[in-house]
Amino acid sequence: MPPAADQWVLLVYRLQREPSTPRIALWRKLKRLGVAQLLDGLVALPLDSRNREQLEWIADEVVELGGAASVWIAAPGGAAQARALAATLQAAVAEEYRAVIDQAHTAAAMPGGRQRRTLARLRRQLGRIRRRDYFPPRERELAQRAVEALAERLEAAA
Repeated sequence: MPPAADQWVLLVYRLQREPSTPRIALWRKLKRLGVAQLLDGLVALPLDSRNREQLEWIADEVVELGGAASVWIAAPGGAAQARALAATLQAAVAEEYRAVIDQAHTAAAMPGGRQRRTLARLRRQLGRIRRRDYFPPRERELAQRAVEALAERLEAAA
């Protein structure tokens, strides 16, 4: 596993439980970013300018919705904590890559038209996963190879 980031950007937020729609929308945005949830209302991402900006925007949205939010820069208390946090993010992304691999293998048995649509969807899905793949697992390369193999199968059949 690559070395864990030594600094993290944290979002601390509180939003009323009712109505639930804003909380659900907020959580979906955070999931798209690939956050690690440390506690209820506390999420973390490796520190870089993009992640910091994204969490600052979300904090502003929370405040606009009548909640409270702040963004912090922090370092884990020790190397073991840093590794554990990185491993949490890595495991979540690895699971998504495994799903892509399974879908690519399943698509190989589909009729050609469905294979093409599935290939296009899997390529988009790989791009979305990669954007939040801060600590690439070995499944990243396996997923890329599975999608490429599907593309080669389609080219050979054409």
